[in-house]
Amino acid sequence: MASKPYTIRWGILATGGIAKTFTKDLLIDPSTRGASDVAHEVVAAASSTSASRAEQFLKDCGCPSSAKAYGSYKGLVADPNVDIVYVATPHSHHYQNARLCLEAGKHVLCEKAFTTNAAQAKILVELAKKKNLFLMEAVWTRYFPLAEELRAMVQEGKIGEVKRVFADLSFWNDVEKEFGTESRMVKMDLAGGALLDLGIYSITWVFQFLYHLQPPSHRKPPTVASSMTKYPQTGADEMTSIIMTFPSTGTHGIATTNLRVSHDPDSQASAGAPIRIQGTLGEIQVQGPAYRPTTYTLIPAKSESRGAPADFEYQKVTRDIPGHGMFWEADECARCLRDGKLQSEGLPWEESIVIMETMDEVRRQNGLRYPEAIESTVFPLEGF
Repeated sequence: MASKPYTIRWGILATGGIAKTFTKDLLIDPSTRGASDVAHEVVAAASSTSASRAEQFLKDCGCPSSAKAYGSYKGLVADPNVDIVYVATPHSHHYQNARLCLEAGKHVLCEKAFTTNAAQAKILVELAKKKNLFLMEAVWTRYFPLAEELRAMVQEGKIGEVKRVFADLSFWNDVEKEFGTESRMVKMDLAGGALLDLGIYSITWVFQFLYHLQPPSHRKPPTVASSMTKYPQTGADEMTSIIMTFPSTGTHGIATTNLRVSHDPDSQASAGAPIRIQGTLGEIQVQGPAYRPTTYTLIPAKSESRGAPADFEYQKVTRDIPGHGMFWEADECARCLRDGKLQSEGLPWEESIVIMETMDEVRRQNGLRYPEAIESTVFPLEGF
C-alpha cells in the first residue's frame, strides 16, 4: 500500500495578487504535476487591515470553509494549526513580517527579494538556525522542472564549460501613467524599483549557473560593476544593468532590468531569448519571462577552426506548467519539513545572503538607499 503524502498546513500572510496566485496553486491536486509524496492545506490567511478582507481572500481562492481569517498578522502566527507561513508582503516588509513568524515558532517561505538588505537577511537566518525552523526565499523559478533540467545539463557538461550568462527581465511600461508615484513598483517606502522586483530574477539566472553549481569551496561572491537610472518622480531605479565577475572561475554574468523597454516587446518572442547560458561547446537559450520559463533551445557550437566539438543536435524543448508554477516551491518546502531540513539545497541561506549582498553593492554604487525604517534591523517596528 502506498504511504500517505506528507501534508503541511499553510498560513498566508497578506492578501494581494501574489498571495492569491500562490494560494490557488496550493489547491491544485499535486498528482497533476506528478507529485504523490506531499500535499498542502490552506488553513488560515491574514490581512493587516481586516478579518473580512482575509475572509474574502479565502473565498476568492476557493479555500476550505474551515480556513480561518485573521485581521492581524499576530493572529495568524499564533494559530496552532499553521505549520508554515507564506510571507507575501512587499520587500520592504519582509524582514519584519518573516521575523514575526520566526519569533512565533513558525516555518517561513518568504517572497523574493528576501529582505531589503543583507543585514536583515543574516538576522533572519540566524534566528531560524537558533529556533530550529525552516526558512526559504521564495524564488519559485529555481524549482521549475525546466530549471532543474537545465542545471543538470550544465553539470554534466552538455554545453562544456559555462563562461557567460546573459539574463534580462524588463517590462514595457508607461511608468508615469501606470505607476505614477503611489504604485509599489516605484514607491521608495515599499522598496520599489526594478532591481528588487524584477532584477532579482535576472540575477538568479546568473547565480544558478555561475555560483550555485560550483563546489561550495569555490563559491566566492562576485565583483560587481553596475549602472542605474532612477525614476525622477520617486528616486526608485527604473533601469539597472549589472556585470558580475565570479573570481573562482573568471566567468561573467550580465543581469539587466528595465521598466520602460521589454525583453519581449511584441509578446510573441520575436526579440529572441531573454536568457542565454553560453558554454564552450554550445549555448542554452531560455524563452518565456525569466520568472516563468516555458521553453529552452539547445544550440551546439560549431566552427571550422575548432571542428564540431558539440556532440548534440539543435533542439527546442517546451515543458508544460500545469497551473501557474508556484506549487513546485511549495512542494520543496513540504519535502524539507518532512526530512527535517532547515534550508533548501535549491537555494540555501548562504546563497540568498550573497545575492542580497550583491544587490546591496549595486545600490551602494548608484547611491540608492531606501527610507531608514525599511533598511532597519530593529524589531519590532510600529506600522509593520
